[in-house]
Amino acid sequence: MLHSAACERNREPILAVLRDWLPPSARLLEIGSGSGQHAAFLCERIAGLHWQATERKEELRDLRANLAALNPARLAAASMLAAARELDVTRRENWPPGPWDAVFSANTCHIMPESALPHLLAGSRRALRPGGLLLLYGPFHHNGVPTAPSNAAFDAHLRSIDPAMGVRDAVALQEQARGLGLAPLADLAMPANNCMLILRAEG
Repeated sequence: MLHSAACERNREPILAVLRDWLPPSARLLEIGSGSGQHAAFLCERIAGLHWQATERKEELRDLRANLAALNPARLAAASMLAAARELDVTRRENWPPGPWDAVFSANTCHIMPESALPHLLAGSRRALRPGGLLLLYGPFHHNGVPTAPSNAAFDAHLRSIDPAMGVRDAVALQEQARGLGLAPLADLAMPANNCMLILRAEG
């Protein structure tokens, strides 16, 4: 079955952030759920969490197989893990209907083409209720400066595979988000030279 070692390493720090920032009984849309490990782990530990996992069409079969293998009895009280849905962020009609209390995505900004980022931000703003949160986890540069040599090396590796990929700049991304109605709230340092960007949907 599809499995991500990175999910295993970063799930506890992400859990701590979500516990601090999500409202009770939050409705959360995850973009790029991959193996579904974050969805399963967090729904097993946050009571009342309603989680919608999504993936691109070509990855959806593996995600659905992983989630179907989960034991519903392991979910936290009143939590719900919905059947995974297809989502291509560049297709407006493809977004699951909201409003959502939160949109969460881990380790996707550096994988998706840079041209897709405005669609991710604008789509999240449309999907969120006023005051809802967009949470983006992963490696980021800050003002064009890598936060660690490992992030610089990772960026070079990604661009050697596909020039459209690469570690994004947190400051530039937050400024772009501000122009689309998402107010930056926090840029949290996370383990392994990652960070969590938290933005709020305005009025």
